[in-house]
Parts: sequence; structure tokens; C-alpha cells
Amino acid sequence: MTMQHSEILTATVFDIQRNSYVDGPGIRTTVFFKGCNLHCAWCHNPESQCAAPQMLFYKNKCTGCGKCKEKCPNALETCDLCGKCTMYCPHDAREICGKEYTMDEMLREIVKDKAFYDNSGGGVTFSGGECMLYPDFLAEILAACRSSGIHTAVDTAGNVPFSHFEQVMPYTDLFLYDIKAFSGELHRSGTGVENNQILENLTRLSKGFPGDILIRVPVIPGFNADPAEMGRIATFLASLGLSGTELLPYHRLGEHKYAALGQAAPTYRVPTDEEMTAFRTLFVQ
Repeated sequence: MTMQHSEILTATVFDIQRNSYVDGPGIRTTVFFKGCNLHCAWCHNPESQCAAPQMLFYKNKCTGCGKCKEKCPNALETCDLCGKCTMYCPHDAREICGKEYTMDEMLREIVKDKAFYDNSGGGVTFSGGECMLYPDFLAEILAACRSSGIHTAVDTAGNVPFSHFEQVMPYTDLFLYDIKAFSGELHRSGTGVENNQILENLTRLSKGFPGDILIRVPVIPGFNADPAEMGRIATFLASLGLSGTELLPYHRLGEHKYAALGQAAPTYRVPTDEEMTAFRTLFVQ
């Protein structure tokens, strides 16, 4: 997934979120890489799945003024992502999602908030999509952050060769590791891929990584939100000696993005507080 132009590595990012409190300790900057090799049916960042830049159209913001069509070289019949429609739309109804960064460009964005990291025990988190699809670039930017005295975290679903982990482990302080399901058939039904590699990678990581590992489990009614499946996940994690687990309830905050991409939104419900409390009792904290 990493691109190379004249020996300069680049990666495509769809968002850089500052002042985050949910992707590791302290105040963090989270860098969201574009491209994913899972296709989770409940994904709240559908724009992350395709590695290439995309045009998002927020119909609810459009007033029908016609400026976008007037300025578009193709009269909106086709899109080559030139960006003219986004420049002239007075209501920000159109947005190009995805920007290519070099390591130096990304590092400049990250170090802007170093004072906040230092004061809060925070740092930078690389997420996605799947940031581990860019192992060469990721290792390089992680090493640069380490050299700058910035705490580093990698948020991954683990569906990559273990050699990718070996590339980035020396420069990573914390892994946020997603487990969607333990049962292989269930995992495939919800994400489109098997989970053998994911579970094997976590097993190897738990035995050889000297830093911290936090497991994150999405709780999706209609998919994995039942005591039997949650119990299987909890038993597996306990067998590896992993006690840090965060359960993430499904939410609908990203559903407007599906409309902007011209796709149907997920139809899952949000788990109740009582369900979340019951599931948490299954995991060793």
C-alpha cells in the first residue's frame, strides 16, 4: 500500500484528528490511514475502506445552486477528483477524502501538539482503515516520532503478515488490537475475511512485544453481542495473559458518511447500558 516516488515514501490519510482522548493515554493526535483489508458491515468510517481518494457528497448540505456543476470540467458527469467543485461550493457539500503525505509532512503535523502530549502523557496514534498496510512508511514515521520524544501507538485489526509487526514493533509503545470475533465463521460473515491470521498474530505479539497491548472489542448487536461469543473472546485473551480490554459499543455517528458515498448505511442497533455492563463482567480488567 505504501507508494514510492523518487525514493520518498508516502501514505494516503483521510483524517488527522487532534485532541483525541479515546485512542490511547493522554491527549493524542490520531492519524487515520486510508485503505483496509477488512470490510466490517458496521464500519463507522466507510471512507477508510478504499485506499484511493474519494469524493463525498453531503446531499443534506446542498442547496442546488449549481456552482459545482458550472465549475466542474466534466459537468459532474464523471469525477477526476480535480477539486474544483469543492472550492466553489458555498456550503461544503462536496469533499475530497484522502490526501497523500510524505513522512516529513506528517511529522510536521504531529509535532505541532507536542506540548499537549508532554503535559498529558499523550502522544500519537496511527489508525485507519488499516495503518499496518503501510509497514515501510509506518515504521519510518514511528521511528521519527520516537526520536522526537513522542509516545507512539498503533491501532490495528491485525490482518497482515507478522513481518509487518516486526517492522514496527521496535518503535511502538502501545498496540491497540481489535478483535471482532473469535469464531472464524462469524468473523468471516461480518468482515469478509477469516481471522486465523489475526488470532495467530495476537498470540505471537503477546509473547514477544515488550510494550503494552490494549484489546478493543466492538460490541455489535446482531453480530457478536451475545454472552457465548463474548465469553469465547474473553477466554482466548485470558489464555494469552492479556487483561486490558476495552469494549466499544456500536454507534451511528458515521451513518451520514454512507449517504455521502452513495452507499446503504448499516442497520445495527446500539447496545443497551445493561448489555454493556453484562459483557464487561466477562472480561478480566
